[in-house]
Amino acid sequence: MVGNDLVDLQIAKSESNWRRKGFLEKQFTIKEQQLILKNGNSFNDVWRLWSMKEAAYKIYTQQHKKRFFAPQKFECSFISESEGMVSFEKNKFFTTTFLNAHYCYTIAQKTNDKLVVFSSVGLPENIGCKMKQKLQELTGVLAEEMTQIKSSVGAPLYYQKEKLLTNSCSISHHGNYGAFAFTLQNES
Repeated sequence: MVGNDLVDLQIAKSESNWRRKGFLEKQFTIKEQQLILKNGNSFNDVWRLWSMKEAAYKIYTQQHKKRFFAPQKFECSFISESEGMVSFEKNKFFTTTFLNAHYCYTIAQKTNDKLVVFSSVGLPENIGCKMKQKLQELTGVLAEEMTQIKSSVGAPLYYQKEKLLTNSCSISHHGNYGAFAFTLQNES
């Protein structure tokens, strides 16, 4: 399973006041709040942690077919500059975050095994087309023969007629960026 999340940092800077009263307490655990406030770049830490939580949440909802809002219940920890882990109930999700001046992009996996995950970031209006192009390249199925069908919790899956092409898929967009991550049906 794979999940992803993307934050346009310029939009977050201008439209999200993470310093407002109650924001950190509502979204983050005590441990995460301490991490945000003690590190040198609180702004980046807020959005890295947020994207980690969202990416893990997307995997959980794909597996359990239920949606809810409980960001504090997903507890994040940093392993390295880009690697992290999210714990929720008895689940562990392993994350990789790509952070630059423009966006914060996180991919989460249910397992620490290195799954073959295909991912891309670009303009939000081009993501669906880029996704189908990558699927065509990998499967040999023509893009025009592919159909996206959303699951009961809104997770996209790609099909060629009745044949499922993606095992797990996550699409994100925020501001000037869009992204996708998926595993193929024959992958774990």
